[in-house]
Amino acid sequence: MWARVLVAGAMVVGGAGLARADSGGPEADLAYHGAVSLDRGRIDLRVTPRNHGPSAVADATVRLSWSAPLAARQQLPDGCARLGARVVVCRTGALAADGVGEQIGLRARLRGAPSEVTLEIGTVWSGGVVDRNHRNDRQRVLVLDTGDPYYF
Repeated sequence: MWARVLVAGAMVVGGAGLARADSGGPEADLAYHGAVSLDRGRIDLRVTPRNHGPSAVADATVRLSWSAPLAARQQLPDGCARLGARVVVCRTGALAADGVGEQIGLRARLRGAPSEVTLEIGTVWSGGVVDRNHRNDRQRVLVLDTGDPYYF
């Protein structure tokens, strides 16, 4: 059931990309911070969503896109679904105005063992709330295969 909701939310924005600012509706400022590491093809990702306000967000969906394909079989956490060879989407849950959401923890495996991978993070769906500040809800992180965490 949740996977269908995620896919439906992703389809609302279509293939055009990340959620866009509209002229109407309540406004919020979503941000994502965390750490990611790569060790012999294994990804360990921790993302904490935050809403800088001024309005609350009932739920949102964050897209995690990898520059290398994921392995065919993945054990994804509740609230996350795979959308293709390189993309996983996860729900944030409710985010109060000026509030911090629950951490999203994702362990995944890449196909093979690339020496580096780029992770792109961005809001796909925000439940009708407009986010005009995309400086903090879109991240691009280069992760080297060192096992060390890269913070964003």
